[in-house]
Amino acid sequence: MSKKKNESIKIIPLGGVGEIGKNMYVIEVDEEIFVIDAGLMFPEDEMFGIDMVIPDIQYLVDNKERVKGIFLTHGHEDAIGAITYVLRKIKAPVYGTKLTNALVKGRLKDEDMKADVKFYNVHSDSRLFFDGVDVTFFRTTHSIPDSVGVSINTSEGSIVHTGEFKFDQAAKGLYRPDMGKMAKIGDNGVLCLLSDSTEAERPGYTTSEEVIANQLNSAFHSAKSRIIVACFASNLIRIQQVFDAAYQNNRKVAVVGKSLERVYEIALNMGYLQIKEDVIIPIQDISNYNDDEIIIIATGDQGEPFEALQKMSKQTHKLVNIQDGDTVFITATPSHGMELTMSKTVDMLYRSGAHVMTANKKVHVSGHGSQEDLKLMLNLMKPKYFIPIQGEYRMLIAHAKVANSVGISHNRVFILDKGDVAQYKDGKMRMSGRVQAGNVLIDGIGVGDVGNIVLRDRKLLSQDGIFIVVVTLSRKGKILVSGPEIISRGFVYVRESEKLMDESTQLVRQIVEGYLAKGTFEWSNIKQDIRDQLNHLLFGKTRRRPMILPIIMEV
Repeated sequence: MSKKKNESIKIIPLGGVGEIGKNMYVIEVDEEIFVIDAGLMFPEDEMFGIDMVIPDIQYLVDNKERVKGIFLTHGHEDAIGAITYVLRKIKAPVYGTKLTNALVKGRLKDEDMKADVKFYNVHSDSRLFFDGVDVTFFRTTHSIPDSVGVSINTSEGSIVHTGEFKFDQAAKGLYRPDMGKMAKIGDNGVLCLLSDSTEAERPGYTTSEEVIANQLNSAFHSAKSRIIVACFASNLIRIQQVFDAAYQNNRKVAVVGKSLERVYEIALNMGYLQIKEDVIIPIQDISNYNDDEIIIIATGDQGEPFEALQKMSKQTHKLVNIQDGDTVFITATPSHGMELTMSKTVDMLYRSGAHVMTANKKVHVSGHGSQEDLKLMLNLMKPKYFIPIQGEYRMLIAHAKVANSVGISHNRVFILDKGDVAQYKDGKMRMSGRVQAGNVLIDGIGVGDVGNIVLRDRKLLSQDGIFIVVVTLSRKGKILVSGPEIISRGFVYVRESEKLMDESTQLVRQIVEGYLAKGTFEWSNIKQDIRDQLNHLLFGKTRRRPMILPIIMEV
């Protein structure tokens, strides 16, 4: 624990509260800033065309000289997915376990990013010293090995971030939690605990991973044709289980998906995956084997499984498509906003003749602690204050109630929104204003150039289409030179709506000629008049409101 007296401690979530994913937390001790995680969130269904969502880091950019490091708890997308975008704006060292850092370096390589980034490998026995604090780590159980919690030790007590965790008594090796270290941190005094809330609504303990290992082995034994397993690319425990079950059932495994291939190769080369050499085959070679000898592990290019399955069921995937008799295991639970995507995906798979097993049929075992796991963490850490994190708002509330049940009073629990500042000063934790925080939307190579207005326009286009009106006029000659020409896309089929097109053309002609007769007019006025009157006509005839785009050219 730090010997220097710390005057002020601030805890600021820039993401990960009120949502699933996009984890990023700022711990500010006097003038030093420590950032925990830099994750992404997969887009919700209504975010048309958006690839991913990352935190708004303007607060860090404004204070980048004070950032002492970025501390990563594990290698999942919700913890490291935004790291390349952060490192482009903030030059700070990255602290993570050996596997986590390797996965980040792989992302930098994929994006051809040549930033001069210093990486420091840490483990459960590491202790890092800074001006006002020291930082230690403890091993946790999650669905990827080398996961850790972070303890920032100040003169007032430790600020502990659990990372994503559960307590699995059957876990082995690098998946086994270091409960002794957790208890020691708690005995030394925890000022505030920030703890994973993802499964805070679920009673009991989270089921052991041994359960799904047995289920997979049994299901693989029963399957009569090809098996396709869909999971998140960085869910290494699931990937290991698939390979183990494949070996026991004399099947070959092929992997497909850019992110999955990258994670798989890194983990295999570093020894985090234990795979028999003759089990893995290139995806291009699956035609050389009988269907009942094949297992395919699939994700989309961004690492989530539903994109790949949709393409396969539509017969548009470039490497493998669903065929009649396939058994598909969806071992990923959809995050908030993606439930509809999953439902549609399952429907499409059934239409393609596949047999589907989803999380609803108990294929999924969570990597996050349920209520009894959370109570155990609270009792080990014995915090003075508690901040539930990593969950939607109802999950944070549920976790707060769990904390109350083990003796942490209501006035010592803080439920924060993105940008809220909880400050410990003069012996008391209190709310202390807000900083800029929110979502930054990534569309292709564009970062933050798609906002709510663009999303609204994309939504309108997806629902009622677009109605384009093109006219050419001569202001000097006061005549309509050509047009109106009308182009409809996603609204009505022109050949079957000739009467409506004629009425629309006549209406626009009357509007334009009326303005020309006046002699002087503003372009904005004539365009707005066309929009308003066409909108009234089209809605009256079709009960739909397409986006109306007038294009006026002058000669």
